[in-house]
Amino acid sequence: MTIVQPFAELALLLVITAVVGALALRLRQPMLIAFIAVGILVGPAGLELVRAHDQIDLLAQVGVAVLLFLVGLKLDLQHVRHIGPVALATGLGQLAFTILFGFVLILLLGKDWLTALYVAVALTFSSTIIIIKLLSDKRELDSLHGRIAVGFLIVQDIAVVLAMLVMSTLGSQGLEDSGDALRVAGSILGRLALAALLLYVAMRFILPPLVKVMARSQELLLIFAVAWGTGLAALGEWAGFSKEAGAFLAGFSLASTPYRDAMSARLTGLRDFLLLFFFIDLGSKLDFSTLDAEVGPAIVLALFVLIGNPLIVMAIMGHMGYRKRTGFLAGLTVAQISEFSIIFVAMGISMGHVGQDALGLTTLVGIVTIALSTYMILYSHPLYERLQPWLGVFERRLPYREARVEQQASQEQEPQVIVFGLGRYGSRLLHQLHGRGLRVLGVDFDPEAVDAMRVRRLAARYGDAEDPAFLESLPLAHATWVITTLPEWQVNRGLLHALEAAGYRGSIAGVVRDERHEQAMRQAGVERIINPFLDATDHAAEAFARNLQIPEQNP
Repeated sequence: MTIVQPFAELALLLVITAVVGALALRLRQPMLIAFIAVGILVGPAGLELVRAHDQIDLLAQVGVAVLLFLVGLKLDLQHVRHIGPVALATGLGQLAFTILFGFVLILLLGKDWLTALYVAVALTFSSTIIIIKLLSDKRELDSLHGRIAVGFLIVQDIAVVLAMLVMSTLGSQGLEDSGDALRVAGSILGRLALAALLLYVAMRFILPPLVKVMARSQELLLIFAVAWGTGLAALGEWAGFSKEAGAFLAGFSLASTPYRDAMSARLTGLRDFLLLFFFIDLGSKLDFSTLDAEVGPAIVLALFVLIGNPLIVMAIMGHMGYRKRTGFLAGLTVAQISEFSIIFVAMGISMGHVGQDALGLTTLVGIVTIALSTYMILYSHPLYERLQPWLGVFERRLPYREARVEQQASQEQEPQVIVFGLGRYGSRLLHQLHGRGLRVLGVDFDPEAVDAMRVRRLAARYGDAEDPAFLESLPLAHATWVITTLPEWQVNRGLLHALEAAGYRGSIAGVVRDERHEQAMRQAGVERIINPFLDATDHAAEAFARNLQIPEQNP
């Protein structure tokens, strides 16, 4: 079957993807698996539907740029400072273990040293996107093992960008002797220093006022984020880095702004849509004549990733004073390889370092490990109960560090009340609640309102109350009350649906303007209704009755 028009071809690909995606969802598999399966199905090994290679490749490149932009966007400097020694030690330890033993194992499987190096490095990267999605679905993202996992996944994300930078430099300049090695190292360090300087100037003087202007419109903020990410990706490629490194740095430059959660939430759907074409393109280009020869090595390497990576994480965390349960649950998050692994090996092919067999081997390992580790993470607690008797070797007699973390966590000040809408009423309410000793957080999509609260040293975030992805970034787990002062019922209805999707279990209060608004809020299950006009009238009447002296009338 031949599709002549690219638009019709892309439309058919989307229909097929929707069907295969629904099947993957039914089987509780990540969409990444479904996307690659669609690529295989419509490629030369299947129905041979793909003809618009240039269009799909362009969409795929934009998708990769958006993905790395989002990774950089999540790399907040404050988060980097507080992930602690365990995230750094675990991340670096797992990287060193997997590269060293993976390299030796791949050599024993008969691969040349450069292919072994590329694949070994690719095996070290776990899927940040998949892990965060699974932990978020299980409501474990804010747990101790969830925070540690996110910490060492960030270490891995930094490592993959550095690896891409080194490999792209080697590809453009070559490496023949020690003099060339010094020249390449100097080139990398020089460009990194220049990039760091320019990035600092942009983050310090240019981006804060610019993003503040863009944030006045949600649509404009989204367009700016995509433009900044793809623009720096193109600039990074022009400067001799890579598109991936440029996109990562673009995201990192915005990570400390108060608008990063809103940008991240808005870009998530666009990222998933565009990455679809990357994995379709990848699957459609797989040569199954080479994959057949890689089945045996892929099984060996998949077992190495599924078993070896969690064991090294458990060993490091146990040595550093964490309980075996925490080490086990965190260790399962590295029992797969990442979409970055495939991207990294694909870069090696484009630079002529490795052949298609390396990509086929990495892809097979990715499919196996992502599919199996998904089940391991989804059923992590029953799995731990079964394996607990054999895990004592990974725990010290006194897990001192975890005890210290638990003590610190008990002292952390999570908000008790979250107020949506920081207009005149909402901002006053937030200030009064704070003044009465309550821990509060305000949310609004107006950057001026958010800045005004921060000037008064009140916690506030910029974001869209109707966006479920944004609400998942809020500390809802410890909030006992959510108060909405948003004026429109349609917006409140979207907020209530988003709170339900985010798993909020606390109480909800709503500020209403009229009887119809009040009736709709009550029917939606809002526990407490606040009518400022009626409340103000009642308060005024009470004050006058208390303070005015009405003279008695003599008969």
